[in-house]
Amino acid sequence: MRYGIFSDTHGNLEALEAVLRCLDRENVDALICLGDTVGYGAQPNECCDRIRAITRHTILGNHDAAVAGRMDYSYYYDAAREALDLHASILSPANMAWLQGLQYSERDDDVHFCHGSPVDLEEFEYIFSVEQAQTCIPIWERLGLATFIGHSHLCKSFAISKEKVYEVVTKEFEIHDEFRYVISVGSVGQPRDHDPRASYTIFDTGRGYFSFKRVEYDVAAAAQKIFNDHRLSDSFGARLFAGV
Repeated sequence: MRYGIFSDTHGNLEALEAVLRCLDRENVDALICLGDTVGYGAQPNECCDRIRAITRHTILGNHDAAVAGRMDYSYYYDAAREALDLHASILSPANMAWLQGLQYSERDDDVHFCHGSPVDLEEFEYIFSVEQAQTCIPIWERLGLATFIGHSHLCKSFAISKEKVYEVVTKEFEIHDEFRYVISVGSVGQPRDHDPRASYTIFDTGRGYFSFKRVEYDVAAAAQKIFNDHRLSDSFGARLFAGV
């Protein structure tokens, strides 16, 4: 099986379309979205329409849960909360029902998918450091050989033994069955690693091989749509240019 895995589109249709064009050329067998289709960006409905039509699995992200009325987000900072309120008010009934029905995790045999840490799915904890990945050691036996997550908007991967966690620093690597891997796939629509290009990943189970991928997209067009919608904070558009 050859998976195309992506996450955190956040209403950025330009970035999503660029990623999907690349994934079409990659000849993947299945598309997996790890959540947060909504929040921040200017086109939540369009992104939901595209993703729900083509993915094998889409996971519930924290922004999805907030918009769908499945979590309290009153503690989010003002601009993020206001964007979620807006998206909740403009989503089509079909897209709202889709978000309301998404699962916290999905599994294909020994490949697992969730939005945040697999330790407590409903808490949406981050994993982007060795220390955070160490929290997975107590559930090592329950982990898939590879567990793919989003949430942090960072491209990070960790090989976890029963005693220790190692950060994998290469962009491509082989999966070895003496470890369990937790791989954070970055963000389609709002990267935060100072690289504005959209992120996506490929996992080939037959070869046991994983790759991080990036693609340029029309950042200016996506940002301008945010600037033109005065209900959204301009900061959401400005940060796209810097990838933060």
